[in-house]
Amino acid sequence: MQVDILTPEKKLFAGDVYGVQLPGVSGSFEVLEKHAPIVSALGSGVVKILLDKTGKTNSYKISGGFMEVLDNKVSVLVEGATAI
Repeated sequence: MQVDILTPEKKLFAGDVYGVQLPGVSGSFEVLEKHAPIVSALGSGVVKILLDKTGKTNSYKISGGFMEVLDNKVSVLVEGATAI
């Protein structure tokens, strides 16, 4: 599954991953391979990228944004993010 994290200034992350955990406005949720199409608003929190099944992760603190899943690609659009 392809994940892209984008800000207005630059692309923070792009890669093929196992999954991604996101802070939705109504609670956290996870997207794995072959997820149904979805668009969701994001609240403030941590986006955790699951790089593989062994538990390796990359994390970014965000203050909100939007995400879309379409054709096994997750696009995360945020105003700003900080790697943690």
